[in-house]
Amino acid sequence: MAEPETTSIRPRGLVVYLLPNLLTTAALFAGFYAILAAIRGSFSDASIAIFVAMVLDGLDGRVARLTHTQSAFGAEYDSLSDMVAFGLAPSLVMFLWALSDLGRVGWFAAFVYTAATALRLARFNVQIAVVDKRYFQGLPSPSAAAIPASAVWLGSHYGLAGPDLAWPAAILTVVVGLLMVSNFRYFSFKDLAWHDRVPFLVAVAIMLGFAVTFLYPAPVLFSLFLVYAVSGPAITWNQRRRKRERRPPSHRLPLPPDLNR
Repeated sequence: MAEPETTSIRPRGLVVYLLPNLLTTAALFAGFYAILAAIRGSFSDASIAIFVAMVLDGLDGRVARLTHTQSAFGAEYDSLSDMVAFGLAPSLVMFLWALSDLGRVGWFAAFVYTAATALRLARFNVQIAVVDKRYFQGLPSPSAAAIPASAVWLGSHYGLAGPDLAWPAAILTVVVGLLMVSNFRYFSFKDLAWHDRVPFLVAVAIMLGFAVTFLYPAPVLFSLFLVYAVSGPAITWNQRRRKRERRPPSHRLPLPPDLNR
């Protein structure tokens, strides 16, 4: 009896798309450069490099969706790039600028931020298919990185000495790290209809906003991302308050009569 022919199934090769991964690599390089610039003492350049990484990180996912080049490799590579650009780079820049004189407290604050970024990215990866797309659970790591980066940029621009602001910088670093692993809800802006028509005054306001940001980038960016960080607790508290108000009033049972009367 002849044996049935068996066909060998070759495992599919690793799918790596060039364009989105080039952007991810550029974001990774920007985060790496931010660390090198901070070691050299160029804190303004380090902060700007983190914002460049933010722009590139926002582009790689959109380019992958537009060109239908999403892949599991790209998603994992993007997370590793985010860990460097938005986890290690901001904490090290802040540590070298202000926290190093605090000793163990400075180490602790920088580590809390770094570990929180890793936990935030891991939670996002495992919950990406089940969470509400309109909101982020916890402060997104790019927005979190913008706060210490813009704070260092602001201090360097105005000639403020980092060691003089060591304790406020430590508190800010720890609080931003904890916001990343919190359950506060933040608008993702993914449901905005960017292609819809807007009034002319909105276009003028956007133009003025770009102009002010160009003239005063450090204070404007610090203020914007700080407001966004505060918006999470405000949104969550408001949603919980509305949920409590929609609940039907509970009918309490009458108390038993006082038998001692």
